[in-house]
Amino acid sequence: MIYLDALVVKVRDQNRVVNRHAHIAIGVDLDGIKHVLGIWVQASEGAKFWAAVCAQLANRGVQDVLIVCCDGLTGFPEAIEATWPGALVQTCVVHLIRASMRYVSYSDRKDVAAMLKPIYTAIDENDALMALTAFADSPLGRNYPAAIKTWEDAWDRFIPFLDFGPATRKVIYTTNSIESLNYQMRKIIKNRGQFPNDAAVVKLLWLAIRNIEDKRARERAKEAGRPKGQPRNAPAKLVEGATVQGWTKALNELALRYPERFPQTI
Repeated sequence: MIYLDALVVKVRDQNRVVNRHAHIAIGVDLDGIKHVLGIWVQASEGAKFWAAVCAQLANRGVQDVLIVCCDGLTGFPEAIEATWPGALVQTCVVHLIRASMRYVSYSDRKDVAAMLKPIYTAIDENDALMALTAFADSPLGRNYPAAIKTWEDAWDRFIPFLDFGPATRKVIYTTNSIESLNYQMRKIIKNRGQFPNDAAVVKLLWLAIRNIEDKRARERAKEAGRPKGQPRNAPAKLVEGATVQGWTKALNELALRYPERFPQTI
């Protein structure tokens, strides 16, 4: 499973400073262990860029991908499916909710959120469509047609989510596996300001991840010898080597859904 999310960075391009997206990919292996697969700075949007990213991952040993959880990216689903034909590209539900909420006034957001919940917690696509229609026909839906359109435009990439069981839904519901990582990275980017080139972005982000992981490991090592009963406050792994919560149940659901793609030793 792959989660992909992006950070906006300021990079100097000749005599001007431009915004670019630094994409961080987190992979989850069959043991539920997370790995930082790579960081790429996107200078141009489109299928060519993403085809190169997928080719690099495949050349480095990513043999198969079940699910890719990401926000809508031009050319990315096509590149994924060309590299790993059996992969399912799933729109991040939380990103979809946030995108629709941009069109909603602050005073109505709580009520709109309540009407959106039956859509992404629906039993199947039919129930989800009924919930979306009910929202569209409500006074709130008529006040915010752009919020409805956000869901309609992303519908084909959203509905695969509804075919999974509750444990798998919980795992792919959001890119939360890298939200905490991005929170730490944004603080570093803010302090840095702008970067001289794309390579500097990748280098700084990767070194920052290693630095945070090493610092947390030292804090856990200090507490390792404490007697039972004494509190342990050291933070867990940020991302590299961390285990996805609820992975065992999700793995069982995935093994039943994709029996031909799981090793017989599982």
